[in-house]
Amino acid sequence: MRAMTYLRPESPAAAVEMVAATAGAQFLGGGTNLVDHLKLGVTSPELLVDISRLPLDTIEQYDGASGRGLRLGANVRNSDLAAHPVVRSRFPVVARALLSGASGQIRNQATTGGNLLQRTRCVYFQDVTTPCNKREPGSGCSALEGYARYNAILGASDACVATHPSDLAVALAALDAVVVVLGPSGERRVPFDELHRLPGDDPSVDTTLGDDELITAVEIPSTAAGERSTYRKVRDRASYAFALVSVAGALDLDGRTVRDVRIAWGGVAHKPWRARRAEAALVGRELTEDAVRAAVDEELTAARTTDETAYKIPMLRGSTALTLLRLAEEIR
Repeated sequence: MRAMTYLRPESPAAAVEMVAATAGAQFLGGGTNLVDHLKLGVTSPELLVDISRLPLDTIEQYDGASGRGLRLGANVRNSDLAAHPVVRSRFPVVARALLSGASGQIRNQATTGGNLLQRTRCVYFQDVTTPCNKREPGSGCSALEGYARYNAILGASDACVATHPSDLAVALAALDAVVVVLGPSGERRVPFDELHRLPGDDPSVDTTLGDDELITAVEIPSTAAGERSTYRKVRDRASYAFALVSVAGALDLDGRTVRDVRIAWGGVAHKPWRARRAEAALVGRELTEDAVRAAVDEELTAARTTDETAYKIPMLRGSTALTLLRLAEEIR
């Protein structure tokens, strides 16, 4: 491991100032992703700014001009967030995503902000002996012709077919969360759907944040659908594997008619994929298995698969239908 400077700021503003002043500096939260990459040689920052002890670890309800909801500090540990009574009752999809995402030991260490910013677990990205445009722009994408079972089927490009690994991010995408960010120019708010980006020609850039911008909180607005939500993860084994596909679903019914529905998918794209076309196809219709499957197919018209990833299409279709129909049973 190469030598680097380590600093521990006393405030979020000081942390931002430290990172902004040093090219190649990075924030360090729980370290469950970054430390792995330091060991593997995937990244080698000149400076690590440890934000783990900053007072960003509260969970608070808010009621303001933008409505009611829950504000999660960026340093809230995944285990604390999953166990919080308000989260479990009003946003169950968040708790269930976290519990399916990692072991108890990792949840005790991992933070809310860090979870959203973790980088892909593509085997080629983590193997510095192979070409990877995300790790080294312009070097090529080994996954295009290599091991492809986990590759993206939506929003991918010829430069990158990696998928985003976070389960929490999929849940928050379904809930229309807002990310509160602090940078050198002050605070700004980023709609969750605009936080992560698709690979395009430059997959080395994961998000729309500047290198010197720090996530300080995430706000989840309260909705009727959010209270009736869940998370389903399909994986090779039940013991903390990454998603082949996952579904975050939230549902509000008027009788059997869909009044509001939220669908987000994991394991299929470079970012959590909000299935807005599928949602639009379901609103105002009776919720049936055929309706859900047809709506999913409408969303997947843009999907690009190979022999190794074609299985994700029927898996998404079945998982989404099962998720929403089970939610409907709970509502009735």
